[in-house]
Amino acid sequence: MTIDAFREETRAWLGANCPMSMRDRPVHFEDAFEIYDTDDARAWRDACSARGWTAPLWPKVYGGAEMSGEEYRVFQEEMAAIKALPPETGMGLAMIGPTLMEFGTEEQKQQHLPKIASGEVRWCQGYSEPGSGSDLASLQTKAVMEGDHFVINGQKIWTSGADHADWMFALVRTDPSASKHDGISFVLLDMHQTGVSVKPIPLISGSSPFCETFFDNAIALRSNLIGELNKGWTVGKRLLQYERSAAPAPRRKKTVKTLNPYAQIGVDYLGQTEGRISDLEAREKITKQVMLEKSMQLTVQRVMAEAKSGRAPGATTSIFKLVGSTIAKEGSALKSELRGLAGVGWEGEGFDQDELDATRGWLRDRAVTIYGGTNEVQMNIVAKRVLGLPD
Repeated sequence: MTIDAFREETRAWLGANCPMSMRDRPVHFEDAFEIYDTDDARAWRDACSARGWTAPLWPKVYGGAEMSGEEYRVFQEEMAAIKALPPETGMGLAMIGPTLMEFGTEEQKQQHLPKIASGEVRWCQGYSEPGSGSDLASLQTKAVMEGDHFVINGQKIWTSGADHADWMFALVRTDPSASKHDGISFVLLDMHQTGVSVKPIPLISGSSPFCETFFDNAIALRSNLIGELNKGWTVGKRLLQYERSAAPAPRRKKTVKTLNPYAQIGVDYLGQTEGRISDLEAREKITKQVMLEKSMQLTVQRVMAEAKSGRAPGATTSIFKLVGSTIAKEGSALKSELRGLAGVGWEGEGFDQDELDATRGWLRDRAVTIYGGTNEVQMNIVAKRVLGLPD
């Protein structure tokens, strides 16, 4: 099939099968479970899964479509053209899936990857602990091997979506006598078992996507050890690189010239004079923010182009996390600032839904420079692994 024929077929299929409720709406991970737990979302996911389109680049044997790079680019463009939401999302596709592709045995791939691609199984991450956040290697959750399984005791925190997850990938300490970066293993465990309990943590934004997870003689099978025993630190670091290398899909090409979101808010709340936002300081802040976002977008596109050789992501992905999280945090704050008092409303008839969403977005994004690896951690990685500075 030619690429033009592939585009026409993809365009027609998407137009006929993507529900209108799964188009043109923002999705943040705090809202994803609610959005994707609907009949339309499940129908959309199942239709795409049947074609391998939930994981388009994965091999067909694992539930993917084995698209070529050119086909994938066309697929993304046509998805963007109708503003379609991804049929499936989450840590399965973005994090543990690619990690299993690289480090898993064939049996592990066959067991887990098709269920990730179909959306049958949801995943969460067991990394941080109450005393081991930025210094992750100091983690203390213990796993003791007994026959064909590990017995796990301890606690994880900030386990996003643990209350919705079926499985967890976790770093556990299997050799307490080793140095802190050694003696750690990477295991997979079933969340639906006696010995695993989950407690959501309410956030300032009003949601509870993060959780505490407690292990009381929980079980992880020996067959679900990923990589070598006591060598899980290498696997765990690579998974984080996959997370930080995840890039947004191409934006839909504009057919009509419109204001960017910041400028539109500025016009709506501050007014305009001779075609410009009346407030000079606001104009300067908007210009700076848009330039930063565009620079980040172009950098991601360049790195993606360079990565077509198939190389796994490296330490440079920490730059994406460091810069991207900072830009997102500042962008949310700017949207609220431009609205003035209307940008700090929590409830009441005096605020419309966009204003209430902006307040929650501003509060929610206060955390983006913390979760997924704090900015301080990313700066250390960039300094040591990218710039080669001494410890």
